[in-house]
Amino acid sequence: MKKLLLFLLLIVATAAYIFYDNGRLSVTDYSVSDSRIPESFDGVKIVQVSDVHDAEFGGEQADLIETVRRENPDYIFLTGDFIDSNRYDLDRSMSMIPALTGMAEVFYVTGNHEVATNEVEEITSALLNAGVRVLRNQAMVVGSGNGSIAIAGIDDPLTGVGMEGEDAFTRRAIERATANVPEGMFTILLAHRPEQFGTYAEMGIPLVFSGHAHGGQVRIPFVGGLNSPGQGWFPELTSGIHEQGNTQLVISRGLGNSQIPLRLLNTPEIVSVTLQSE
Repeated sequence: MKKLLLFLLLIVATAAYIFYDNGRLSVTDYSVSDSRIPESFDGVKIVQVSDVHDAEFGGEQADLIETVRRENPDYIFLTGDFIDSNRYDLDRSMSMIPALTGMAEVFYVTGNHEVATNEVEEITSALLNAGVRVLRNQAMVVGSGNGSIAIAGIDDPLTGVGMEGEDAFTRRAIERATANVPEGMFTILLAHRPEQFGTYAEMGIPLVFSGHAHGGQVRIPFVGGLNSPGQGWFPELTSGIHEQGNTQLVISRGLGNSQIPLRLLNTPEIVSVTLQSE
């Protein structure tokens, strides 16, 4: 009887911890150094919010908003899956946007869940009307003169499913997005899928922000993520900063869940990146 009671207490304690861990926010701070970053952008802070999937952190996202505010960002990047296609509620997702646009300039790219809803136009229109910079195979130059950089964004490859492979779609989308970027200008790319890292590097993009992998959903100590869409079991690209050639890839573990309703040893994550000009 005592062993059964201890076993039940262990189950309850484990469930309580998982519930608590899935509902709190962590902030991971990185510095990205690159000699191509203009001196005027040295010390600029970017906060990445990815894969919200309709998760809630406080009423009207109060905890999420306050966590981002404390980072004092210069730019905020929303890197896809802002909504969840299985429980689509755009008003609920939009509740954080007025506060975010009041803090900093906000940039957004689509994820696969936006495409899966067949409501991309509704979603992007709502964000545009709220003051978000929606990048659909486009780029914007920020800064002035020689102290400028480009922020580019591409649609999720699901947009082109059935027409071309993901690699070809990504390559073409980057070509379109950067077509009018001045040669040699430091470019940051917002692209939902980390598994396209090889394509980003091949295209010579200096810095990329991605999400999608949910940190591998379940994280195993000293091993990493267990499974990720597009990468399968024990994926390599689920979190952190990765380098290939002259390209650096920042991957957020994201905030929410989709088909699997919980994370394990994988606290929802906001990423904060400080740029450094070498």
